[in-house]
Amino acid sequence: MKCRQCNTELIIKFLDLGRSPPSNAFLSLESIKASEKWYPLRVLVCDSCWLVQTEDFVDPTDMFIPEYAYFSSISSCFLKHAKNYVNQMMARFSLHQKSLVVEVAANDGYLLQYVRGKGIPCYGIEPTQSAANIAVSRGIKIIGDFFGKKLAKKLANNGKKVDLAVANNVLAHVPDINDFVSGFTQILKPKGVATFENPHLMRMVEEKQFDTVYHEHFSYLSLTAVNKLFERNGLMIFDVEELPVHGGSLRYYAQRLETGTQPISENVGKIFQKERNAGLRRPDFYQSFQNQAMSIKNDFLWFIHDQKKNGKLVAGYGAAAKGNTLLNFCGVKEDLVNFIVDKNPHKQGMYCPGSKIPIVEEKVILEKKPDFIVIFPWNIKEEIKNQLAYVREWGCKFVVAIPRLHVF
Repeated sequence: MKCRQCNTELIIKFLDLGRSPPSNAFLSLESIKASEKWYPLRVLVCDSCWLVQTEDFVDPTDMFIPEYAYFSSISSCFLKHAKNYVNQMMARFSLHQKSLVVEVAANDGYLLQYVRGKGIPCYGIEPTQSAANIAVSRGIKIIGDFFGKKLAKKLANNGKKVDLAVANNVLAHVPDINDFVSGFTQILKPKGVATFENPHLMRMVEEKQFDTVYHEHFSYLSLTAVNKLFERNGLMIFDVEELPVHGGSLRYYAQRLETGTQPISENVGKIFQKERNAGLRRPDFYQSFQNQAMSIKNDFLWFIHDQKKNGKLVAGYGAAAKGNTLLNFCGVKEDLVNFIVDKNPHKQGMYCPGSKIPIVEEKVILEKKPDFIVIFPWNIKEEIKNQLAYVREWGCKFVVAIPRLHVF
């Protein structure tokens, strides 16, 4: 395979999780008996631009379906983060009622609802029908298409150039990453800015977050790699912020290379140096990740087999993509984790891909009274722990597997 960004032949191995179905290909009662498509899940590193990327095996139509069931508004933490972001951008870039904002991958309008609430004109781009419908019901204008250079040119020609473009947790999901980024040079006004948020590769490795690897993630990003990507496609990074969301993320601020006027923040140099010191430009930084994943797998399997042997009931919370990666890498089925609770009504009544563990509503916890609840979306474990505080009444404990097995 050749690099998605620079076309260099990829030779450095980062992670091999065996075979699994796409992590968001949830099964209905009707489809659970049909054979699933399982694909290799391997990740490689480019030793030229240092972009980390999932090896191509999956047909994109198997991953991006109209019924795709991820909704950003499910998490109160993400809503708070989005609201704070809007307030910060308004103040920093003096956005007003004559400005125009776009969010690429607007999902269910979780962020643009706050932009609209401030009286700032905005629109979203969201190809997933189920999420787009919710955004539209909130009064947000949505373009139901995939973003890239072609769509950006069309929007620019129709008077839709923007002062601020938002792209949170989407860059990693894009197969043609050059086409996607080059679209921002088309859609930004000459002095417009774009912000991108993504989990930080450095933190992913440091915190052993191998479960954030799945087929829907085409890339795993660092400032080192993103800076080269942006410059190749006409953007310049002028600031970077470290964020706690998703286990440790970076927010990149970018402007058009030729017409941007924002000064370069010292944060850019500082985070470059952090990555350099951590070893992101050395192959050995990447080559220990496989052993770390195996260690977590062994500890998790030992724990749940031990509980099964002792007659304990183990449940899960959060039918998240990262949970499906962990379950399928470990080969865990319904006999070990009996059910998974999820707040998302679109997932309730479905089954997890691969493991076929049933997804149920929260009241089942009260009915079954499990002894342990594995929190799969560990990045919001505090929110979930507080939400389920009542399970302490019968002595239930919480479990997370990453970065190490922790029972609390």
